Amino acid sequence: MEYDVAIIGGGPSGLMAAIGAAEQGARTILIEKGNKLGNKLAISGGGRCNVTSRLPKEKIIEHIPGNGQFLYSAFSVFDNEDIIDFFENLGVKLKEEDHGRMFPASNSAKDVVQALLTKLEQLNVKVMTNTSVMALDYGIDLHTVILANQTKINAKSIVIAVGGKAVPYTGSTGDGYPWAKKAGHTITDLYPTEVPLLSNQLFIKEKTLQGLALRDVCLTVKNKANKQIISHQMDMLFTHFGISGPAVLRCSQFVVKLLNQDHQQVSVYIDAIPDQNKEQLYEIYRQLINESGKKSIKNVLKGIVPERYLLFILEKNNINPELKCANFSQEQLRAIIKDLKEFEVIIHGSLPIEKAFVTGGGISIKEIVPTTMASKFVERLFFCGEILDIHGYTGGYNITAALVTGRLAGQNAAWQMSI
Repeated sequence: MEYDVAIIGGGPSGLMAAIGAAEQGARTILIEKGNKLGNKLAISGGGRCNVTSRLPKEKIIEHIPGNGQFLYSAFSVFDNEDIIDFFENLGVKLKEEDHGRMFPASNSAKDVVQALLTKLEQLNVKVMTNTSVMALDYGIDLHTVILANQTKINAKSIVIAVGGKAVPYTGSTGDGYPWAKKAGHTITDLYPTEVPLLSNQLFIKEKTLQGLALRDVCLTVKNKANKQIISHQMDMLFTHFGISGPAVLRCSQFVVKLLNQDHQQVSVYIDAIPDQNKEQLYEIYRQLINESGKKSIKNVLKGIVPERYLLFILEKNNINPELKCANFSQEQLRAIIKDLKEFEVIIHGSLPIEKAFVTGGGISIKEIVPTTMASKFVERLFFCGEILDIHGYTGGYNITAALVTGRLAGQNAAWQMSI
């Protein structure tokens, strides 16, 4: 079998690459080892598929802390606004939600996947599912894809879009790294990002706060020198193994990097009342306590944070919740406010990369042409999506990177086949 462009991997970047190549008139084949295409798209955004963000390009790149600057060149060719136009032209109406997040108006990821599959069909892309690739042979005029059943597919250009190692049940199991190494590429250290964090503190082991969600807290990561590394203000969740939720996921890559350096453990601090500083809170509650001598401290502080968290902090400071305000000291108030503003959680690890939402690390971007996604080592070989050392926060940023790099890889694979 011979094609102009062979694309390996049927996730967001692979689908986009196949469409990009076929639109240029290239005879295109898309090979996917799973039983269907678009698995990762179908589960993204809780099954609603956050296809991109309407934030300015600079902001999107800020939300891709793992080598986002590499995408500036790609964005000059195809960006988030082009993604929106692309889907609306396919008949998928999009709507904007908080933080510029763009979802299908139907709230169904299946509509996004189906529109892409319909487009592949219209463009006569040959699709092979349940098809594992065993090896790649890179040649001068043609590259060869060798399937597990020993079938050989010759192609003028190859696009590798097989993802990283996160969310392996969608098919991302690290297959592409050996193929990249064979072409001479460096694979930077792989690590989990957008991943829940582990703590073995007693209150976690005893599941004291398990299942408790804290809304709109500010979570801060500090290094051994007590220097602030990153802060994110979002929701979070206490679990039976540690902490999770949006704020934790966003901070996780910074924690994992510190742990991977030489930190035995990393401290993260929860500010449950980020909109007021310690002194403001102290003055407000000192006054309330002075005016409420007969009331219990629990009742006066009620509503400041969820009751379960308040009772936990009171107990941590050996304060009886029924203690009358008349007997409550200023030192006790300062201790409570300190914990409300900077409660320390000691992290010793994260869930494994297979449980992460996104893979950190991958093919070194120094070895990829930023305007085409071409390998700098092998002619007519392209990479796109999560196999590259690019990673962003959840919220449509990784899908944006996948769609943009996929589009460029597919188009340029088609253009270069005739060179």
